[in-house]
This record gives sequence, C-alpha cells and structure tokens, in this order.
Amino acid sequence: MSPTNELISFLETHPDPQIVMGADYRILAANAAYRRIYAGSRNVVGQFCYAVSHGYGRPCDECGESCPLAASRASGEPNRVLHLHHTPRGEEHVDVELTPIVGTSGKIEYFVERMLTVREASSFPAESGLVGKSPAFNRMLALVRRVAPSSTAALLLGESGTGKELVAQAIHQQSGREHGPFVVVECSGLTETLFESELFGYEKGAFTGASQRKIGLVESASGGTLFLDEVGDIPLGLQVKLLRLLETGTFRRVGGVESLRADFRLIAATHRDLKLMVERGSFRRDLYYRLSVFPIHLPALRERREDIALLAETLLARLAPGRAYTLSPAARARLQAYDYPGNIRELRNILERAMLMADGDTLLPEHLPPELSGEAKVGMPDEEAIVPLETAELRYLQWALARHGGDRKSLAAQLGISERTLYRKLAG
Repeated sequence: MSPTNELISFLETHPDPQIVMGADYRILAANAAYRRIYAGSRNVVGQFCYAVSHGYGRPCDECGESCPLAASRASGEPNRVLHLHHTPRGEEHVDVELTPIVGTSGKIEYFVERMLTVREASSFPAESGLVGKSPAFNRMLALVRRVAPSSTAALLLGESGTGKELVAQAIHQQSGREHGPFVVVECSGLTETLFESELFGYEKGAFTGASQRKIGLVESASGGTLFLDEVGDIPLGLQVKLLRLLETGTFRRVGGVESLRADFRLIAATHRDLKLMVERGSFRRDLYYRLSVFPIHLPALRERREDIALLAETLLARLAPGRAYTLSPAARARLQAYDYPGNIRELRNILERAMLMADGDTLLPEHLPPELSGEAKVGMPDEEAIVPLETAELRYLQWALARHGGDRKSLAAQLGISERTLYRKLAG
C-alpha cells in the first residue's frame, strides 16, 4: 500500500531526513532532505533503505548492526537506534527513529523513519567534541543520546583519561539546559573545611575572612548543569551533605538562615568502583543510588583500539592548529599497539612529546617514548590458554587490526571479508 498524499506532504515540511518504507525495506517516499543528504537529490523510491544509507546489500541486522524496522515489525512499537550512515561528507553518527503507521485495518501498513545527525560526535577528525566510530564508542554514544534530553542524573564510569568531562559536556549540550552554565566541581580537592563554602557559598561575616558574600558552585550552576568530577573521592563524612542537597533540592549558604532552592541537572563521574566502595562501607549506599540512576561506561582506549588513529589525527590538529603533522605508518602502528594505561590523556601527552622531538611535520617511531617500542599486547592468547572460539577470533582480529595500523578496510581486504563483516566481528 502506498503512503497517503497527506503523509508525503507532511514529510516535506520537515527539515530532517525522513522516509516512508514498506515492511520489505523498500522506500515508498522520501523528503527532500533525505534525497539531498543520502542520494545526491536523485529519486530513491523503490530502493532498499539499507542500500541507500549504508551501502549494504542486505538488511542492517544481517550486517552486524541493529535494524529498527526489523525490531518494530516484530514488536509493533517504535524503535530507535544509533547508526553510522554513509553521506557525501563521509560516515556520520545518526540517531534513527522509526515509527510504525497503523492503517484502518488495525495492521501496520508502513513505517516512517526519521534521521537526526549527531552534532556532538564525529567519525572523522574534528576541532571539538567527541570523536570515534568503534562499536564501544557507539554504544556509549547511544546512551548519551538517550539520557541527554531528560533531567535524569547520569553517572559516568571509566578509567582516568577516558574523557569523562567531554562526555558530560556533550550531555549538557544536548539537554534543555544547554544555554545555562556548565559548572565543574573537582570533588577530589574538597576538604571538610572547604566543602560547604565551595559548594554552597557563604554570607558576609560567616567566618574570619568572609568580608563579603560568596556564591557557591551549586548556586552558580542554576539553570544549567553541575558536574561532580571524581565523586568517589568525597570523604565519607561529607557525603551526607551532598545527599541532603540531592534529596531536598535545597541548601543554605554558610552563615545563612534562608533555604535556597537548587536548580541544576546533575552529572557525576568517577574512576572508582562505587559498588565495591559501598560494600566496603566507604561510600554511602543511599548516595550511590541517588547518583547511579543512569550509569554510562566510558570504554578504555584499549577497548576502542579502532579509534586510536582517528583520535591521534584529531589531537595533532588540536595541539597544533597551524601545522599539518602526520604519522608515519610505523609510528601509527606503534600507537595502535600500545595499551594506554592513561587512556586518551596519555595519547595526547605522547603526541605532544613527539611533536617537540620532530624537526619536520612527519612523526616517526624514534619520536615516540621508549615504552611504545614493543609489539602489540593485544591479540594472540597463550598457547596453553583454552578460550571460546568467539573470544579467540576477537583477540586475533584485534591483534591483526593493530598490525594494520587500525585500517579496517586494509585488514578486511586481506581477510577476504567485507569491512562491515569485520566491524560486526569486532563488535563482539
């Protein structure tokens, strides 16, 4: 059944790319925005959606990605996924929202798919924001997109150097508070004497040296986002004061008598295992549940090895905007093979050092620190180790990818499989 003229006209009024599809994945109608972005303005009616936006020869769920149409067809409910779509500008992160349209018979007649380009993340080198396209990065980004428009507290979990503040900023920028302040609280530096005065402020004369009123960080975040960095470092005795703020939504300046209402969106982050701290009694259980409504795991750099070359290009451009630094293939392979206990922060430091060591614009292996001189640590298991076949395959592919300098296309060609099949296998 063809979509109605009213529905087609409705699509054309929207600036976002939208299409109407049948249950067989064929495009029945497409608005101008979709044709412009994905088809060079040519007619796409009658073509398969996965062929136009992905370049696939079969549906997404058969190529290692989630398919919103297949899920919606099975459940009868709307479905939303994060995809990497092919555009004339290259691969772009896209939020795909699919809605089934039920006809007068009570059955689904077709599906409307809306695509929203993710502005806060890039799959190619960018001047700012999040950068990556590995499966681990995309899983994290999908959660960021889910929680950002809400007022729900988010808890960012990950090792030091994984970019928790950047992710917090991305959530802030996608929220309804993006025009408000983004206030960072360095919890590791809050002593008992500073905690209340820094967080809540103080009135004139509250203590010796308080010559005038000071606005605290909570009040400074009014209308915006309060980011509690390293929240796991707050001493146990002070955690109850933070809990009271979160439970009541009110606070008082030190030396004040008036209760003030807090107005902020909370994002917290830590590199610590808060669950373990709760079990050991060093972190309040009630505070943990307040903070961990929506936890997001930030992958370590070794868990998103496919992004190392992309991140290196991005960091080189950000560190030296006026220079066109490049990595030699050998230097790139060494960067790809290293495990980065300090994650992205360590990669940045390595590149900054290499730039200082280099006389020209090409960074060579000798410009890298000595600890990067070894072979890749990922990949091949010990000969005595017995692991599931899927695990062995994943380890081998990670090892091989490191040997190819992170070039999925090159590795896929050598293995005789498609790049998308390789992507699916690396996703685990």
